[in-house]
Amino acid sequence: MNPAIESLEKTILPIVRENAVSTDTQGHFPSQSISALRSAGFFGLISAKTCGGMGHAPDVAAEVITRIAAECGSTAMVLAMHYSAAAVIEKFAPEDVRIKTATSDLTTLAFSEMGSRSHFWAPVGTAKQSGGNVILDGHKSWVTSANQAINYIWSAKPISAEGASSIFLVPRSTAGLKPGPEFDGLGLRGNDSTSVKADGVTIPSGNLLGNDGGGLGIMLETVLPVFNLLNSACSAGIMEGALAATIAHVTRIKHEHLGTALSELQTIRSFIAQMKIETDKTKLLVNDTAAAMIARRPDTMLRVLQCKAAAGESAVKVTETAMRICGGAAFRKESGIERRFRDAHAAIVMAPTSDQLYDFIGKAVCGLPVF
Repeated sequence: MNPAIESLEKTILPIVRENAVSTDTQGHFPSQSISALRSAGFFGLISAKTCGGMGHAPDVAAEVITRIAAECGSTAMVLAMHYSAAAVIEKFAPEDVRIKTATSDLTTLAFSEMGSRSHFWAPVGTAKQSGGNVILDGHKSWVTSANQAINYIWSAKPISAEGASSIFLVPRSTAGLKPGPEFDGLGLRGNDSTSVKADGVTIPSGNLLGNDGGGLGIMLETVLPVFNLLNSACSAGIMEGALAATIAHVTRIKHEHLGTALSELQTIRSFIAQMKIETDKTKLLVNDTAAAMIARRPDTMLRVLQCKAAAGESAVKVTETAMRICGGAAFRKESGIERRFRDAHAAIVMAPTSDQLYDFIGKAVCGLPVF
């Protein structure tokens, strides 16, 4: 077993498991779980060793997210967003920021906007030069860890160059940033995902990441592969958690008047088999996407698009089946099934949504420009 995975299993997952229910029922940010991940060095899983990270490839990151998501979808999504932002910081930020991201500073993406909704690649917020500073104005619609992250990876219209967007490093403590109300939603209730408004936010010009006007390239080449892979891994983990909880239920619960367990019913076993097949299919696609990214295969972008669309839809299917199999018991909080059912639905509406991905995939296989 990879040492990072072994450490995760022994020291982190028990904490995540212990706090999963309260994170969901109270809608609280999973502070204890995230602190444990930080202390164990997992903030730097994909960061370079020279900056205090572990230097692992996307396949290990996907495995970490899958295992965490099997216990708590909110914790997994917070960490997945940190890794997605860290990928940008690793490539474009100065060394001091890279070190802090790998060792201490929770980071997140701030792309989707009120004005352009799930079209994350088209910000309507602006960036204007003012001496040696840049002034940002905009209204982000969904920012995971909005009240907890130290830094946002923020998109805006270019300062002066041609292009769809530019990317900036924006500390959450910057004057003029206003996170919205506390998140109180259906699923992933602990991920502190809410709106963030920038009203005359002033940052140094040096906080531009990459070139002015080069935001779309960063989004597609650096962010999208990591985000889609880890979002898919989160869905796979939710499916694994639902499958394990369902198997535990049907092997434990009996028809007392017949003296038989639910698992002795052929229809129940058939549904379990379908859940297992769907879960394993998703994990195989996640693994192949990671392999494509590492090898830089020609089909990498197609796999990146496919994996999130497939994983999101499969997670909904598997958790719905779990609810069906376990009946009334699945509706009780202690089962853990209804929580995973709710968490699973987030992926299909999280940009890029499943419907957008189907369009992108269709364009790609038909030889049409995706963007």
